[in-house]
Amino acid sequence: MEEKRNKEFQRNKDLENFLKEINEDLLIAEKEQLKKQMKEYPVILVVGALRSGTTLLTQWLANTKQFAYATNVLSRFYETPIIGAKIQRLLFDEKYNFRNEILNFSTKVDYISENGKTKGALAPNEFWYFWRRFFKYENSDIDYMPDDELEKVFDNDVFYKELMGVANVFEKPIVLKAMIANYNIEFLDKILNKVIFIHVKRNPYTNIASILEARKRQYGDINKWYSFRIPEINELLNIHNPIEQIAGQVYYNNRAISKALVNISEERKIEIQYEDFCENPLKVYNDLKEKLKIQGCPISEKYCGELRFELTRKNIDSNIIESYRRFMKRIDKNSLE
Repeated sequence: MEEKRNKEFQRNKDLENFLKEINEDLLIAEKEQLKKQMKEYPVILVVGALRSGTTLLTQWLANTKQFAYATNVLSRFYETPIIGAKIQRLLFDEKYNFRNEILNFSTKVDYISENGKTKGALAPNEFWYFWRRFFKYENSDIDYMPDDELEKVFDNDVFYKELMGVANVFEKPIVLKAMIANYNIEFLDKILNKVIFIHVKRNPYTNIASILEARKRQYGDINKWYSFRIPEINELLNIHNPIEQIAGQVYYNNRAISKALVNISEERKIEIQYEDFCENPLKVYNDLKEKLKIQGCPISEKYCGELRFELTRKNIDSNIIESYRRFMKRIDKNSLE
């Protein structure tokens, strides 16, 4: 059962019902798009623990102008993303401008978000409803299915064709936040011909502090579970110290991703420390550029983005440090048993 959110984070039911109607109206046209011949582009999937910097990284990639990505506009076409991509280009792309009759929208992506939610028509979106079309969790208590069970319900063909369709509309590789797939990375690796997983890891102390604040914003209560209900949720809910519980969220998400990436070939993955990325975004850009070249999709543009990002969390509460250490002692103890 979903926890009750603070008012500003509650869903707009009128919007959701209207979007469902619009997507249903466009379905026939979307299915026709899937029949078309498409060029193959790499898919870049950003994974990581909640509040680890995945949103900032995606905003940064969007601002390079080298990638297609799920925007707040595109997210409204979660069942018809190819049609949605075409509508977005029609409205926002300078190529289709006519005397500035509607081109008064900013295409610059601000580095601002609230619990992963961005503002602005072309700001990156988590594309949650799109992902949930394919990750059809049968167990209402957790947001997870083992790969062998997921394979039975996952529509590989439509998933792949829709991503390629969006990439073809924008004529660029496509970037998506993919935290929903933290525990199914190897499954996606098998069904995507060209893919690069970017794993963002953050200092665990600042990561925990950020999640604590997110719980307060979302629910007004640091004891309420926030984000995906991972396979270890029942174990963690038995930990009554919320900080220690959050330490477990961070640990288990990163453990699942790291274990999976061991089995992924080098040209299909990048592992970055959030703090290192903030200090030197250019290095990450060059690493990604090299991986894309290997996959037959070179980027010719020189980097002209941010030179660095300011780290905002410098003073960490001692309770966070102590709680994290207590949780890690639990892990060490369990590994010895």
